[in-house]
Formats: sequence, C-alpha cells, structure tokens
Amino acid sequence: MSRGIKFGYTPDVLTAAVADLSVMLALMASRNTGEVISVVKDNKWPAVNWAPFGMCGPQLSTTDMAPKRTVGFLGFGRISQATLARLIPFGITDCIYSSDPNSRPTPARDEDLAKRHGLNSLRRVDLGELARESDVLFVLAPGGPSTRHVVNEEFLQQMKKTSVLVNTSRGTLVDSDALAKALEEKWIWGAGLDVVEGEPHVSANHPLVKQPRCIVVPHVGSATFETRQGMATLAVNNLLAGIDEGSSMPAELDLKNKL
Repeated sequence: MSRGIKFGYTPDVLTAAVADLSVMLALMASRNTGEVISVVKDNKWPAVNWAPFGMCGPQLSTTDMAPKRTVGFLGFGRISQATLARLIPFGITDCIYSSDPNSRPTPARDEDLAKRHGLNSLRRVDLGELARESDVLFVLAPGGPSTRHVVNEEFLQQMKKTSVLVNTSRGTLVDSDALAKALEEKWIWGAGLDVVEGEPHVSANHPLVKQPRCIVVPHVGSATFETRQGMATLAVNNLLAGIDEGSSMPAELDLKNKL
C-alpha cells in the first residue's frame, strides 16, 4: 500500500449466480435429492414400493396445509437479499436475519424490503432465534476468525427437525463435524453446501459427503458462463485502470479502511 499499488476485485458480478445456486441447494436438500437420485442410479427403482410418505421431504413453498414459511439468513448483504427475492414466488411469508453485532440496525431498509416483497415481517434477530425459527437457513456471511464455526453444535441443536441449512459463503462458518452429527442424529432435515471447511481436500469419505441428506457441490457458486465472463471483464478493466495512472479502477479494494 505504501508503494501506491492498487488492488482490484470483482464485487456484485457473482451475486445473481450465487443466489441462484443457494435456492437450488435449498430445493435439493429439502426434497432428498441425494437419496432419490441414488434410487435410480443404483437400479433400486424397480424394487421400491410406493408409500404415502415415501421419499417425502419438507416443501419449500407455502401450501394450505403449511401457510407460513420463514426463511433465515446468517448475514444479510447483497447475495442474501438477491436470494430472498428469488424465494418470494415460493410464498415465503417471513424473513429473519442476523448481522455483525457491531453493525447499525437498518429499520427503514428492512421495512422497505418487507413492503416490496409483500412479507408479513422482516426482522433482525439474534443467533438463537435465527436457529429456532428458520425453516430454511442460508449462511451468507464473510469468513474469518470472528465467524469461524458460528454454526456449531449448540446452534444446530436449536434448529427445527424439518429445517434445511444452506452454505454458499465460506466453509469455515460451519463446523463440519457438528453438521455431520446433526444430520446423522436428525436434528435437522438436510443441508446443501457449496463450500466446506478444508476444501478442496474433501473426498468421498468426508463425514458430510457420506450423509445421504447432505448435498455437496465443489464451490461452483460463480460457475455460469455469464458470471465468469463478467468477472473476467471486470478484472481486465481493473488491470487496465491500474496501469493507467490517470484512471480509476471500476472496483478497487479500499485497503485503508480494511487494514
């Protein structure tokens, strides 16, 4: 920084793709996708006898039988808000979230979002209420020492037995051993993960990969043609602006306020 070196990054470009994947993982985990696909792949389908609740899971959308759905967000930045917008057509009725305890409350923004999306409520809550009340919980907060294993055994034990956990942010936020135990002992229904602590060293023997109700994909949140092209374009424009002393980077990291 003392040498005047600029650092560019690619914010916003990934928002839509990661939000899309977050919803996909919620659907896959709630509808037991790992288990039901294996029925076909392992040639078990011919031997499966139909049963009224066979292969069933909790429904993401509201119904006459379940007219209320509460979605929770651990972290409520751009990607969380984009994910919420995608969930509204499913009939989501309420939204809760937790944020950095040092950040200021934003009641005006929350009221505006609730009205825009036709929600019954949109509230900032503590971690305990977030765990207890969420039907689907999206982990979308920054990594780092302050958030490491914020989703731990204590947190998971408070969640609903029919709840689904989705992590598309950083693997370190979720204690993998605790989540594997929660799935094994059925504290929660299922999980969808794009990130896992220790990645990419995640093999078929990993305790989460071995859980039939845990969907694990290899950190592909930004993996769409459109998003990768957008990332590359922004990176090139940052580079060109960084070389040209008279130009400002389209997306420059403000190191003075970060360090």
